[in-house]
Amino acid sequence: MLTNPVLLSIIMMLVLCVLRCNVMLSILISAMFAGIYGGIMPDGEAFSFIASTMHTLSVFIEGMKGNLETALSYILLGVIAAAISRTNLTAILINKISKFITKNKFYFIVAIAIISCFSQNLVPVHIAFIPILIPPLLAIMNKMKIDRRAVACALTFGLQTPYISLPVGFGLLFFNLLQKEMANNGLTVAISDIASVMWMAAIPMVVGLILAIIVFRKPRDYQVIEEGMARNLDDLKMGIKEWGALAGIVVAFIIQICFGSLPLGALLGIITMIIFGGIKYKEMDKTFDQGIHIMGFIAFVMLVAAGYGEILRTTGGIPELVNAVASVAGGKLGGAFLMLVIGLLITIGIGTSFGTIPIITAIYYPLAIELGFGTEAIILLIGIAAAVGDAGSPASDSTLGPTSGLNFDGQHNHIYDTCIPTFVFFNIPLILFGAIFAMFLG
Repeated sequence: MLTNPVLLSIIMMLVLCVLRCNVMLSILISAMFAGIYGGIMPDGEAFSFIASTMHTLSVFIEGMKGNLETALSYILLGVIAAAISRTNLTAILINKISKFITKNKFYFIVAIAIISCFSQNLVPVHIAFIPILIPPLLAIMNKMKIDRRAVACALTFGLQTPYISLPVGFGLLFFNLLQKEMANNGLTVAISDIASVMWMAAIPMVVGLILAIIVFRKPRDYQVIEEGMARNLDDLKMGIKEWGALAGIVVAFIIQICFGSLPLGALLGIITMIIFGGIKYKEMDKTFDQGIHIMGFIAFVMLVAAGYGEILRTTGGIPELVNAVASVAGGKLGGAFLMLVIGLLITIGIGTSFGTIPIITAIYYPLAIELGFGTEAIILLIGIAAAVGDAGSPASDSTLGPTSGLNFDGQHNHIYDTCIPTFVFFNIPLILFGAIFAMFLG
């Protein structure tokens, strides 16, 4: 097993990521290594380094096609997020809400978590809302002596929980990706089948959030920030751009619910914004450029991850690895824990759950079958194994986003105040509950 091309390739990818090599480059290098070391060649031809390299690249590019819809969805959602960020819509909504959440620490933190959840489904702006929401609230947090580590956990909770448990917005992207990659590996399921299981993943996330609030409930002092750092939101009013952006959000939400297509919903939402003034015609190019900047890199990571998954399947090394892992797993429970821990390592390295799915599905589906898991348990294991590690990863949007807002005044450390707390309070419950739920589902 120690010479298995799949195992060596994944170890190489993790090492490169730990050494802070670019994620996309790490995946590309590891994929090329797996193909060449695994001897991928056109049928009937003798091995040669040049021919294997060219064929590996060809297989990789062909595999990238599996995530084209997901990548397009990400780009279009990025444009919507950029369009919203260029208006005062989010600031106005936040200003209305913030007046009701500043009376109690617990209510404040829970409200932040709920608002963060909306950014993944109701108003799909992803992390773009954080620089608008958090800096104006830092002075209030300081007066209430709220430990920002609790707020970091609340933000990460909202960024992760909706997409792993609800088939709406980014969750629909996640579920579609799960469905496609499982189909690529021989398991055909409907989105409703995934939704009927993945809601369970929200339970350990809620438990983790409650524990974080309890642990970080003690007052924590911060230096008083300058008043000029907080925006005056009371003077903001709804204008043409705000109403146009809101119309686009409503259209995008309704279309994806009715037709189950996020790209179509996002496209019609953008067109609606242009028609009703949410996106000024003269600013269209700048808005698209900003949207691509927000989501483009993640979209391309998912494309190369799909190509990597195809390479791993083509090497033929998965069956050997599956048999070896199954023999040391110690049964279904041990296998479930092992799968989730490996998923944790891969996702922390890559920094995106979406990019992890194509890689682990290629290995986990045959492994789960070998261990005797049923369809529902397989869906849950793959879904949680991909999601675990998104919280706590230094390279993940789910941690970078909260830090960008909470460190606005330079008093919040990315590793110690965001990554470590979110790792402890979300990844550990996900692994424990995930293994237990998988055994329950059989």
